[in-house]
Amino acid sequence: MSMHWAALLTDVRTSNSSACDMAGIALWALQFTPRVTCSGQAVMLEITQSLRLFGGQAQLHAQVESGAKEMGVRFTAWAPTSLAALAFAEAGIADGFAKPLAQMLDLLPFDCLSAVKVHAATLARLGCKTLADVRKLPRSGISRRFDKELLLALDQAYGLRPEICRWITLPLSFAARLELPGRVDTASGLLFGARRLLLQMSGWLAARHAGVTAFTLRWRHDDMRACTAGEGGDITIRTAEPTQNVDHLCRLLAEHLAQVVLLAPASDIEVLATEVSPLAEKNHSLLHDTAKQSEVLGQVLERIEARLGKKRVLLPKLVEDHRLECMQCWQALDSPRSNAVINPTHVPQPAWILRTPLKLAMLENRPIYQGPLLLLLGPDRVEGSWWHQTQSSENASQSKTVQRDYWVALSVHAGALWIFQQRLDAEDAAWYLHGHFA
Repeated sequence: MSMHWAALLTDVRTSNSSACDMAGIALWALQFTPRVTCSGQAVMLEITQSLRLFGGQAQLHAQVESGAKEMGVRFTAWAPTSLAALAFAEAGIADGFAKPLAQMLDLLPFDCLSAVKVHAATLARLGCKTLADVRKLPRSGISRRFDKELLLALDQAYGLRPEICRWITLPLSFAARLELPGRVDTASGLLFGARRLLLQMSGWLAARHAGVTAFTLRWRHDDMRACTAGEGGDITIRTAEPTQNVDHLCRLLAEHLAQVVLLAPASDIEVLATEVSPLAEKNHSLLHDTAKQSEVLGQVLERIEARLGKKRVLLPKLVEDHRLECMQCWQALDSPRSNAVINPTHVPQPAWILRTPLKLAMLENRPIYQGPLLLLLGPDRVEGSWWHQTQSSENASQSKTVQRDYWVALSVHAGALWIFQQRLDAEDAAWYLHGHFA
């Protein structure tokens, strides 16, 4: 079966360590295939089994090339063998599938293969300039005059012998460090380097089929700092749901960094995935799918929370309680979702309830509200909640026990109402208005 290799060529001559961070690029590449290896100054990917998963060759090539460029990769080449892809990358040829492999490799300078390049002086004296010239030499003479790696590399590059690769393994946790190319004086300036590390983290998350719910950015101050500045600082970002979306994580990080002041210039940063959860795959619908809309809304709410503070953005939480006013509470955006189930009642419940029940006047032992009330449906008895205690103004504990009979009542002027009779004792027995029906 024909193989499909990509060679991501980095530039080891640059002083920017992020551009030649082989381990980081390899970690990022794991999102496309588990078959990733490092060779010289290139990261090699074997993606034959991933073509259909990513929508075909064209789409997968586009995703790898765009992401690799952002990761600092100098050139990306494709070929049926790993050594051929590496040779094409060295020669600046991106598509190794345009013509038959042997025909394209024969035209390359022989120094494109490292195993052949080490014998450049001897081969040049023999009149060799291209790989085709080296192949024309007698194999028996090559095996006697040069080491066995030369013939092995030629055969593997041309697909005549199998290639043996040592695949990198996926680490159990993610922590990546980046040395900044220069001193960064502002917290927002850390975002450029942090994005590079977040791209690595997204590849690690995709390989684990997981999403991050919390990650930490740490920075270390430059050695030429004031004594009072300390060694560095850190910030932890939390998300409401597990995600691998780098753009969303960068936007959240930017909002938090806008509120941070560096005590001294930073020289390097580190990103750690502190909380990771399995990522549930979502099935796509043939009809109009609102999942993306809800996902975008969640991301917008997280950005607002990062800008205004955790207590400014709250979500309703369903609570298992028989008291209608206690069936819902408010929680922070990143709090765990509630799985509470409220058992339905046979008595209708209103869409609008009063924050504090209104005590009703009585006329001939019957409640009145803008006139006499006609009891239509009930009673629906609610009792319990003795376990809830509150503190009064005198710091004495008071029980929130309720004993109520709820009715649906009709008022000539106010319409359908939701009222209850308090049954604690004869003295406190009274009627209260608790809600209105639309």
